[in-house]
Amino acid sequence: MEDFSKYLDATAFVDSDNPNIVAFAYKAVGTITNPVEQAVKLYYAVRDKFPYNPYEVDLSEHGLKASTAMARGYGYCVEKANIMAACARVLGIPSRFGFADVKNHVGTGKLMQVLQSDVMALHGYVELYLNGKWVKATPAFNKELCEKLNVAPLEFNGVDDSIFQENDGEGGKFMEYVYYHGTYPDLPREYMIQVLRNHYPHLFPEDAEAAANMGAAVFKM
Repeated sequence: MEDFSKYLDATAFVDSDNPNIVAFAYKAVGTITNPVEQAVKLYYAVRDKFPYNPYEVDLSEHGLKASTAMARGYGYCVEKANIMAACARVLGIPSRFGFADVKNHVGTGKLMQVLQSDVMALHGYVELYLNGKWVKATPAFNKELCEKLNVAPLEFNGVDDSIFQENDGEGGKFMEYVYYHGTYPDLPREYMIQVLRNHYPHLFPEDAEAAANMGAAVFKM
């Protein structure tokens, strides 16, 4: 039988023992006790409570903590997945991270300019163990942002995988997964830095001056 302790324990980054994480988790689910229904409640709370922001990514050890993202009040995909993963562990729901490189075809001209690429490396989502299987959930894009991008908000029912909108509101391609990096019980910080540095060397501190000249924020370390 698989040992689920590594998917339930608090870690350096998934700090599910933080009082703010604990309080948020229990407030989100209220009196609901069914794990699937709890997961759905958590998903929508994280998706819409914390606006998606990919322009202020902090890769420091403190910056990657779930509690830090929660206190900040916004985050990019990995940070929001971490908030949901931590909250799930509070409720006894095993959680882990999945990562993939994706191509985004609509509504992100500014981001593509900053990244100097049409590939968004290490897009993060969370996997929850529910009803005897791992189910993918992606609480990245909040409802308000989806409406601005003319795409339907990504829904989650706790039973089926929910990874990303494949089509925009007009039937065109929106998001395409091009490479999977596997799953992890905790955020693999060193691996994340390596992959992001390989994809976007201009966004790291040693190239901060060049990044500043093009109007892009560097990754914080």
